[in-house]
Amino acid sequence: MKQRDLFLAFFRVGILGYGGGPSSIPLVHKEVVDKYKWMDADEFGDILALGNALPGPIATKMAGYIGFRVGGVLGMVNALCATMIPTIILMIFLLTALNSYKDQPWVKGMAEAVVPVVAVMLGVLTWDFIKKSGKSKLGWTWTGVSLIASLVLLQFLHVHPAILILILLVGALVKKDSSPSEQKQMGGERK
Repeated sequence: MKQRDLFLAFFRVGILGYGGGPSSIPLVHKEVVDKYKWMDADEFGDILALGNALPGPIATKMAGYIGFRVGGVLGMVNALCATMIPTIILMIFLLTALNSYKDQPWVKGMAEAVVPVVAVMLGVLTWDFIKKSGKSKLGWTWTGVSLIASLVLLQFLHVHPAILILILLVGALVKKDSSPSEQKQMGGERK
């Protein structure tokens, strides 16, 4: 049952993830977090951040890891195949058909119409992550500072996203939260 669910989940992502990896992320989130509840949104965010820091297509990285986590090695192979098979089939048949009509206005319009839909899907997922960050230990102030700093680094200073993600991952590993005993000592000193 689990292997069938894995295949169906990632097959749907593969068949509906028109627009590449970024457009498939909200679809993977919907299947993995909302529908099958194989992990929570925080775990998904961690996997997404790490996956973006590594080379290669995000859809296959996430399918491989989630498949392995849910169903072992067989689950990994299953999820990877389910992600790639729709793309292979669609590339062969659709590109063959569309290539003969590539100069038609309806083909150009179809390709252009996908862009705003993908933007909305990514925006909704981004807003969900922002809300979770604001409500986490990070708080709204640091969430806002991180958003503005990321925007400046990515858009204006043209820092590669993988470098930013790596810095944030290292920062999270290095950061030391105060232990309960340290918090008690700090509370005792204030009194």
